[in-house]
Amino acid sequence: MNARKNVIGIVVAAVAAMSLSAAAADTKGASKYKPPRNEFGHPDLQGTWNNATITPTERPAQYGDRRALTEEEAKKLHEREAEFIDRSSKATDLATKAEDLDNLPNQCRSGSTGAACGYNAFWTDTGFNGVRVQGEWRTSIVTEPLNGRVPPLTAEAAKERSERMASRQRSGAYDGPEARPLGERCLMSFGSSAGPPMLPVMYNNNYQIVQNKDYVMILVEMVHDLRVIRINSKPLPTTMKRWMGDSIGRYEGDSLIVETTNMNPQQSFRGSSAQKVTEKFTRVAPGRIEYEFKVEDPALTAPYAGALTFNATPDSVYEYACHEGNYALQGVLAGARADEATKETK
Repeated sequence: MNARKNVIGIVVAAVAAMSLSAAAADTKGASKYKPPRNEFGHPDLQGTWNNATITPTERPAQYGDRRALTEEEAKKLHEREAEFIDRSSKATDLATKAEDLDNLPNQCRSGSTGAACGYNAFWTDTGFNGVRVQGEWRTSIVTEPLNGRVPPLTAEAAKERSERMASRQRSGAYDGPEARPLGERCLMSFGSSAGPPMLPVMYNNNYQIVQNKDYVMILVEMVHDLRVIRINSKPLPTTMKRWMGDSIGRYEGDSLIVETTNMNPQQSFRGSSAQKVTEKFTRVAPGRIEYEFKVEDPALTAPYAGALTFNATPDSVYEYACHEGNYALQGVLAGARADEATKETK
């Protein structure tokens, strides 16, 4: 076990060190890089990409309004991540008693320990690197407002959300599949992996981009979501609230600009279905796309914006198995029925 631990630590640390130097070199040449064009004369974004990162979406309070880390801070951050992966990837000792699981050291990125830790770091893939955009190691993906935090809901929107939550609790959070979260039902990706905006999650952060003259297709690994962006098209009727919204794209110079509206109200990320998301994809190096986004939503007290990188990967996007055996939702509802039956007999 100790030999395995040392090997993992050495490999992770080496990968992190190489990635730091590669990212720095990549950034130096980005300003001179001219992205290739496809057969239609559009910037070629095709390929398989990964946006996994150890940089959080929102900025930790310790950084205040600081947008970037120093090179030394970035180095220490990557070293700590390598140590965490090494420490948290160890197999649980089979001699451990069930009642002692909660005494195990921190094994989850969520901060959970023991039995509450569904997956340790061995099963997750947040990558090894921080976000580096325009030569800066960012302290967070969100950069506007200056504090790097998603603005709060307006008072009216917060009240409406609270009322919806209360109504859900009254009607029964486990009465049927419709009451469960979209990710749990395998309808949409967890977090905002499919977007927009397309943000990294704990694992399955691969994306395949395919272009033709009139469309851009983005196959999202997480929950096998599929975004179809229509180029220079007219918006759909506002009554058509689609998963991932209605995305209209256009090319400006070396970039693909995408504007999305008409979000399905069940899906909206940190806001409402009235939000407008503007995205910008720019290939700044052979193996790197800079991804910028801005979210404008009347349910929020202010807009917010951010940026991250999509890095080329030789991996393929395989079928995503939503649950182990795809039976988890059945188990959730069956457990609720069993709990109700137990209460009725008391």
